[in-house]
Amino acid sequence: MTDIPITFLYDFTHVDALGRVHIMHEFAANGAKHLVLSDSLINAIMTDRNVMDQLNEEIAGAGLTFADSHAIFGKFLDLNCPIPEARPQMLLRHELSMQIVADMGVNTITIHTGNETVYPDYPLETQFDCLKKSLDHLLPLAEKLGIVICIENVWFQINTPERLLAVKSCFPTDALGFCYDAGHANLMNKGRFNPESKPCKAWKDLTPQWDDQILEKMLPHVVNCHLHDNIGITDQHRNPGSGTVDWDHIMPLLGQAPRLKVIQSEVLPVMANVPIRNICDKISELVQKM
Repeated sequence: MTDIPITFLYDFTHVDALGRVHIMHEFAANGAKHLVLSDSLINAIMTDRNVMDQLNEEIAGAGLTFADSHAIFGKFLDLNCPIPEARPQMLLRHELSMQIVADMGVNTITIHTGNETVYPDYPLETQFDCLKKSLDHLLPLAEKLGIVICIENVWFQINTPERLLAVKSCFPTDALGFCYDAGHANLMNKGRFNPESKPCKAWKDLTPQWDDQILEKMLPHVVNCHLHDNIGITDQHRNPGSGTVDWDHIMPLLGQAPRLKVIQSEVLPVMANVPIRNICDKISELVQKM
């Protein structure tokens, strides 16, 4: 059994404060030790500083800790944002997110590169330059706070493993690493068999850069990982084993990642309609393969 922390994601926007406490205790009752400080929780702390103390009290009461985090994301929030008047606020929000994460005792934060199709009026290379400029701005703060920014593979042109490696080559600091997303990687492999898959739609008139070696390429810089499943068409965040991800291939490889600091279940219990017990059991089974 690995001694790397295993964290579990829950979308707490589906419950009120009382329900949040119940969910935390449900994870603990099923063997979980850690949860993800999610984008919605970070956003709630941004809105009201009192939420930080409340969350710390709640998670301690359940016998859990927050062991990794996911930054806010979306239009005007992702690192590739090319709109000049939106970038200052975007960078400030990430700076605040990183300070919150550090104050909560967490030392990794996954931040989306963004997807180029959100800004169709801006060339891909312009957005790629904006991504690098954003990291150039944020990485000194990450170094100061002692946290690692993790950028993840998705299914767009701007976040292929080759693009991530090109970014990493510009920033040799240990404050930048990767988050390997198994579900996204599956789409960029199995999606080739369905013209309605997410990659086919995202790449539009181009043939997607299909790839069955994404983890191998990212492996030296993988700090975090998102474990969830799908059938290769859309991003379903299913429980592992209920889709087409090749876990027998992925898990032993992850066990060789030299920088791996945390393993995250990114199964979404509400979206995928999966009991918390089933998720905890399946993730525990997976890590035995490492």
